[in-house]
Amino acid sequence: MRSATSSSCPCPHTSWQVELEEGRRFQLMQQQTRAQRACHLLSYLRVNILIGLLVVGAISAIFWATKYSQDNKEESLFLLLQYLPPGVIALVNFLGPLLFTFLVQLENYPPNTEVNLTLMWCVVLKLASLGMFSFSLGQTILCIGRDKTSCESYGYNACDYQCWENSVGEELYKLSIFNFLLTVAFAFLVTLPRRLLVDQFSGRFWAWLEREEFLVPKNVLDIVAGQTVTWMGLFYCPLLPLLNSVFLFLTFYIKKYTLLKNSRASSRPFRASSSTFFFQLVLLLGLLLAAVPLGYVVSSIHSSWDCGLFTNYSAPWQVVPELVALGLPPIGQRALHYLGSHAFSFPLLIMLSLVLTVCISQTQANARAIHRLRKQLVWQVQEKWHLVEDLSRLLPEPGPSDSPGPKSPASQASRPRSFCPGFPCPGSPGARAPPPGPSVVDAAGLRSTCPGPHGTPASARRFRFPSVAEL
Repeated sequence: MRSATSSSCPCPHTSWQVELEEGRRFQLMQQQTRAQRACHLLSYLRVNILIGLLVVGAISAIFWATKYSQDNKEESLFLLLQYLPPGVIALVNFLGPLLFTFLVQLENYPPNTEVNLTLMWCVVLKLASLGMFSFSLGQTILCIGRDKTSCESYGYNACDYQCWENSVGEELYKLSIFNFLLTVAFAFLVTLPRRLLVDQFSGRFWAWLEREEFLVPKNVLDIVAGQTVTWMGLFYCPLLPLLNSVFLFLTFYIKKYTLLKNSRASSRPFRASSSTFFFQLVLLLGLLLAAVPLGYVVSSIHSSWDCGLFTNYSAPWQVVPELVALGLPPIGQRALHYLGSHAFSFPLLIMLSLVLTVCISQTQANARAIHRLRKQLVWQVQEKWHLVEDLSRLLPEPGPSDSPGPKSPASQASRPRSFCPGFPCPGSPGARAPPPGPSVVDAAGLRSTCPGPHGTPASARRFRFPSVAEL
C-alpha cells in the first residue's frame, strides 16, 4: 500500500531535502551555547589546519621530485626519473581529494558545507601543485632564484639547456599524457575490477566496499586542471591543445562508461546550477596561473640561441614592436601608440568603472526582486493551504455507513459553506485529528498530501510548509 501510494504522488526533490536539512542544522546551531560554538570553531580550525599541512607537504614533494629529476639528467635511470614529477603530481591529485573528503566527513558538517569545503581544498591543491611544478621548472631550467655563477647573463644555463623551450615543453607533454594514462588505468584497472568483485561476492566486507562513488565536482576539477596545463604549454608546445582535445574526447566516453557501468550515485547531493560560477572562477584562476609565468618568460627571459623562432631576439616580445614598425603604415602605428597611452587608458578605466557599477546595482536589484518573489510564493502557498484547511473543517467526515454512490441534492445542500476563504471563520470548528490508519511519510519527515487508498481527502493530513529561510 505504501509503494502504491508513493508511486502515485510526486516525491520531494533532492534539493528540498538539502534545504530542509540545512534549515534543521541552522536551527540547531542557533540553539547552541557559547561553549559549544567555541568547540565547533576549534574543530573547524583543526580540520582546516590539518588539510593545509597536507597541501604543503604535497607541493613540497612535487618540488623535490622535479628538482631531483632535472638534476639527474645524465643518470642511466633517467628514462624512469623523467616521469617522476608527473607521477608525483598525479598521485597527489588522486590521494588528496580522498583524504580531504575523509577528514571533512569526520566533523559532521552540513551537506552543503561539506561539499564546498572539500571543493575549496581540492582547487587549492590542484592549482598549487601546478604552480609549484612551473616554479620548480623555472628554478632548475632557467636558474630563477638560484646562484647565477653557473648561468649565463640571460638567466639560463646555455651550456646544459641550449633549447630550454623544448625542455619545458617536454615536461608539459609528459604531464598531460601521464594524466590521461592514469585516468584510463584507474577506470579499467581499479573501478572495473572493484565492480566485478562487489557484484560477484557477498559479505560484510564487500557490502562496505561497494561500488565507487561518482563525484561530479572531482571529475570537473580534473578537466579544469588539464585545461590549465594546456594553457601553460601554448607557447612551448603548440600541438598540446590538439592533443588535449583528443584526450578530452576519449575521457568523456571513458567517464560515461564508468558512470553507467561501474559507479554508484553520490550520497551527497550536488547542485550543479549553484556551482556554475564556482567552476568558472576556478577556470579563471587557472588561466591567471598559466598567464603569469608565460608573461614573465615572453617579456623577460632570453630565447634559445640554437633553436626556436626567436633566436635573434633577446626576448620573444621584441618581435612584436619590430613587426609593428616594419609591417604597419604610419597611421596604424600612431593608433597603436594612442591605445597604449594614458590619454586612452584613463577614459577606458572610468568607463569600465561605470559599467561595473551599473552591473553591480542591477545584480543587487535582481537579488531583491527574487527575494520578494520567494516571499510572495510562500504567502500564496500558505493562503491556498488555509483554503484547504477551511474545506476540511467544514466538510463532514465520511462515516462507515456512507456509500460511494452519488449524493442526494438534499445532503449536498445541507453542507455548510465557507464565507471566509483563505482564513478560519469565527466560530468554525477546529482542525480534526487525522483518521486512524497508515500515513505516508516521505524522506524529509513530512506527511504526504496525496490521497489515501480509500479516497481519504488529502486535507485530512497535516502538512508543515517550509519557511522563507528554508526556501
